[in-house]
Amino acid sequence: MFLILATVLLLRSRLASLPKETLQRISAATKSKERLSTGEMADVLQQVYEKEQDGSKTLLVPYRDRISKVNVKEMPQSKFTSDAPFFPPLPTSAKAKANIDGNFLRQLRAILFRVAFPSFRSKETMVVVLHSFFLVLRTVLSVVVARLDGRLARDLVSANGKGFLKGLGLWFLLALPSTYTNSLIRHLQSKLSLSLRTRLTRYTHDLYLSSAPELRFYRSGLEGVDQYITADIEAWSESLSGLYGNILKPSLDLILFTSQLSRSLGLRGTILLFGNYYATVAILRAVTPAFGRLAAVEAKLEGEYRAGMGRVGREAEEIAFYDGGIRERDILTRAYMRLIKHVNSIYKIRIAYEWTEDYVIKYLWSAAGYGLIAVPLLYTRTKRSLGIETGGPKVDKPDDAIAGRTESYVSNRRLLLSLADAGGRLMYAYKDLLELAGLTTRLYTLLSSLHNLPPLPNHTVDATDDVQIIHADVVVPLQATSDSLTDGPDESGGIQAPLSLAKNLSLSLKDGDHLMITGSNGVGKTAVARVLAGLWAPQGVGADVRRPVDGPDGRKAVFVVPQRAYMVTGSLLDQIIYPHSYPEYLESGKTETDLMEILDKVFLAYLPEREGGWTTRKEWRDVLSGECTSAVSSDVEGRMYEHAKALGITLITISLRPSLMKYHTHLLTLTGDGTAQWTLAQVGTAEERMGIDREISSLEDKLAEVEKWEERVKELDGLLST
Repeated sequence: MFLILATVLLLRSRLASLPKETLQRISAATKSKERLSTGEMADVLQQVYEKEQDGSKTLLVPYRDRISKVNVKEMPQSKFTSDAPFFPPLPTSAKAKANIDGNFLRQLRAILFRVAFPSFRSKETMVVVLHSFFLVLRTVLSVVVARLDGRLARDLVSANGKGFLKGLGLWFLLALPSTYTNSLIRHLQSKLSLSLRTRLTRYTHDLYLSSAPELRFYRSGLEGVDQYITADIEAWSESLSGLYGNILKPSLDLILFTSQLSRSLGLRGTILLFGNYYATVAILRAVTPAFGRLAAVEAKLEGEYRAGMGRVGREAEEIAFYDGGIRERDILTRAYMRLIKHVNSIYKIRIAYEWTEDYVIKYLWSAAGYGLIAVPLLYTRTKRSLGIETGGPKVDKPDDAIAGRTESYVSNRRLLLSLADAGGRLMYAYKDLLELAGLTTRLYTLLSSLHNLPPLPNHTVDATDDVQIIHADVVVPLQATSDSLTDGPDESGGIQAPLSLAKNLSLSLKDGDHLMITGSNGVGKTAVARVLAGLWAPQGVGADVRRPVDGPDGRKAVFVVPQRAYMVTGSLLDQIIYPHSYPEYLESGKTETDLMEILDKVFLAYLPEREGGWTTRKEWRDVLSGECTSAVSSDVEGRMYEHAKALGITLITISLRPSLMKYHTHLLTLTGDGTAQWTLAQVGTAEERMGIDREISSLEDKLAEVEKWEERVKELDGLLST
């Protein structure tokens, strides 16, 4: 591991570059509409984005041997600051059971108007307006088609061939805008879903993957965060976009169709129609399960199963060494069966609900429709309006009366069938609304958890080169999970005390000083590095961490290399220059020779040739596993340390190896006895020599007993042989 870590450390001071002609060739390729060659496509995959003058970035997306450009602007920190008050922590009651209530409306309003629709002039707003226009147009066309149906039936009954042909021509003319409107409604619904998902994903990416000092991706503590950001955002966007059409159009249908029917049904028929509405809603609300809570639990279980599969993929080699395939299979099967049992329980619950729903909507509404159609034939005033004989003067043309009754029946029946369909979709939408409530709760939990993370204190930045820790308690922070970020009290009734690893720690490293941190396993050596790096906050009265100011070129004054080597997705070059991007690499003005020189210093100069060049893309975590974990001989190790010191790097090493002590000037030892005590000594001082003398004396005492133990071994061998 030390080879790769040293490589990254050296690259912090000498960032290399390929010729800038590469950047010019890529820019020319992006402006051309011709198909790209294999080499140009490889350059685009390496480039990733282009910087614009306004600070935004234009992503280069390969598509069918061409390049699509997508401009992305980073979300300013001021936006997150202004949004934070709109995402307070969830009350415990709202988190336990998602429902259609005030909490749901507040959550939905915050997500919609702070993230999904940031302004009335946004792209998403225009899609909604266009979608709404075609939904209204579809309803108007439905009314016209219903009237045209009645007219065709009237002309057939009255044997009016000319009128029938004319009506048939109008029917074909109406088919054109009707079919186009239906197709466009589906397209705009998908477009709205994709726009909402893109907007939410970009917002969440900028919020979650924040740089120092926020580091929300490191401190969030959310379990299954990949499920939140991927599947939950997608499901919420699809649910909301589909629900909008399933509520707006049926609502318009109910209003317009009811208005049209009331002219034919009269007062009594209209009252019966609204009575049918009320009865349907009352029955379905009484039998509707808690679909919102069920959907939230399903998403959570899906996330647990997905996280388990991802864990096996990430830790495949370790599992293989342990031969833990059967154990991991049992764990994943258990997670999957929990998910399947929950899904099956939802299916069973839906049987009774959907049976009642279908009976009420399809059969009860149809029966009520036929009864309502008969209303004009049962009351005198309406009869006369249709030309039916009621004791008054006879109608001269009975065929016209029959045609009129047929037209009224066909039109009203078409409207009632459409009305039943609209009512059914509204009832179905209630179930979808409950599921949206569950997804909204999960999405709101993600955003509120990220917005309400406690801030890390800023480090004191000095103009000197000193690194100082002053009266700091190194304490394991309580992980901020979605369960802890609630408005409710702790259910256990107690307060979890943080674990203290080192108390009142103070040290100062000047230019030329080098520190080695040692101690037994698990005592908190890495915790001290986390405090220095700003990942953990120093605790205690007057505690502070002072670090040198960053360089004028943006180079960090303190750079911490993790114990485990991280392999980023990309080329071999990306592994070396991380966390810098390829455009930043091109701007540095270095050459490939500089890269090879650095790799040669850490004895990895063979990598580019062995792997096929700098732009080769592989699963580097597996390919470079040997280089990341192989042991380093003492002479090579010494050369690396001496070279790093020659570059003016102040070394802070965490290790248990005594052989590394000679490359450092200070030794910090954590006792690990549970008292959080520590000792700081200079390497080469009388105190250190006294400690070494004690260790030598202990080893000599043990060596003096070697002959005694050898005699005992011989005795045991003799007893075993008899």
